[in-house]
Amino acid sequence: MVSTADDLEKSVVFMEKIKSVIHEEPTLTDPILVEGLPGVGNVGKLAAEHLLDQLKAVKLADIYSVHFPPQVVLDDDGVAKLVNNEVYYSKSEDGSRPDLLIVVGDFQGLTPEGQYDISDYLLQMAMKYNVKRIYTLGGYGVGKILDDPRVLGAATSLELVEEMKEKGVIFSKGEPGSGIVGASGLLLGLGKIYGMDAVCLMGETSGYFVDPKGAEAVLRILSSLLNVEIDFTDLESKAEQIDAIASKLKEMETPQLDEAPPEDLRYIG
Repeated sequence: MVSTADDLEKSVVFMEKIKSVIHEEPTLTDPILVEGLPGVGNVGKLAAEHLLDQLKAVKLADIYSVHFPPQVVLDDDGVAKLVNNEVYYSKSEDGSRPDLLIVVGDFQGLTPEGQYDISDYLLQMAMKYNVKRIYTLGGYGVGKILDDPRVLGAATSLELVEEMKEKGVIFSKGEPGSGIVGASGLLLGLGKIYGMDAVCLMGETSGYFVDPKGAEAVLRILSSLLNVEIDFTDLESKAEQIDAIASKLKEMETPQLDEAPPEDLRYIG
């Protein structure tokens, strides 16, 4: 079968490793980038999605990539959608808070190369909007159920560390011991190379299930940093449902759960 020039052009576009579909091109003033992709306990994903819902953020772009799993997801009506990441924006109406870019999505990259490519792609997009600060959100797996999760931090400078400490973020030597894996870590490391200040906020979580309590802890810190008012009712309701499950798990806890968590749980995603 002979391909036309148009066919070849479509084929090249289809085979791009990363492709974005831009829905809006807003004018933003030095926005802050907030990332909340799936990871341990889905802490970052829950926090970021709750934030964009509260702010009624507007979709800026869909990002598709061969680095994501080869699948579609279905909505409640059975309609299929290719897995992707999404970028939303929210402008401050009165200047009381910064403009925001918020990254959420179905998956992170499947491979180290994919993680790097997608993180760099997001940063290139952020540079177009003059982003100077990044907050990445994730879960820190501790291997046991917690009633009052801490929010641990990592930052790209000592000045940022001190700033975060004033907001209640914990910087504990040796935590997380195995570093920060995935987008939450790469956006810090690559962002620093690009001259952006970057902070990772890590909500403690058992790592056993989706953790709205860890997400709420992270979002309370973030809302203070951004000067954003958040209604936590929905997250608190979800946390109560998880607590009901956790109470049953506690009854079945073994002594091993009081020991140090397995190494593979001690990371951020």
